[in-house]
Amino acid sequence: MARAVAKQEKSEHVPAAVRVRAAEAADLPAIVALDQRITGVAKAGYWQWALEHYAAGPPERTFLIAESADGVLAGFIIGEVRAWEFGAPPAGWVFAVQVDQTRRLGGVGTRLFDTLCARFRAAGVDRVRTLVDRRDHLILSFFRSQGMTAGPSLQLDLELTQDRP
Repeated sequence: MARAVAKQEKSEHVPAAVRVRAAEAADLPAIVALDQRITGVAKAGYWQWALEHYAAGPPERTFLIAESADGVLAGFIIGEVRAWEFGAPPAGWVFAVQVDQTRRLGGVGTRLFDTLCARFRAAGVDRVRTLVDRRDHLILSFFRSQGMTAGPSLQLDLELTQDRP
């Protein structure tokens, strides 16, 4: 019941004027600029790699762009279908999502997420997963609003120190 209500609330905010399409090499400057506005760090090399790896990669990898009718970048999402370690079945994984701060709460992220999920379903998987920092309340809220909850895996972490090889 709660999942149906969440889905109903999501659909009320989907913007009609935003078009979702596959990312292209020409999108790099806008992607770098959007990410820099949000994170405060310019990572042109990383985004170049991401475009080459996900947009120009095999079909199980996806890099999507949301843009306004006049071609202005509104946001992007990156994901891929993969089998996770230790024998887990294939699932769709979301690796990055960014939405221009002026367009948040307007349905851009939902539109990107739904489009990525449709691609995952078309690839034959029935699960979507991601990893988030539990202190990042904005991204946690976004994924929870999409119906995501804690999954069966437990992330383990180890800080590497100088006394460890």
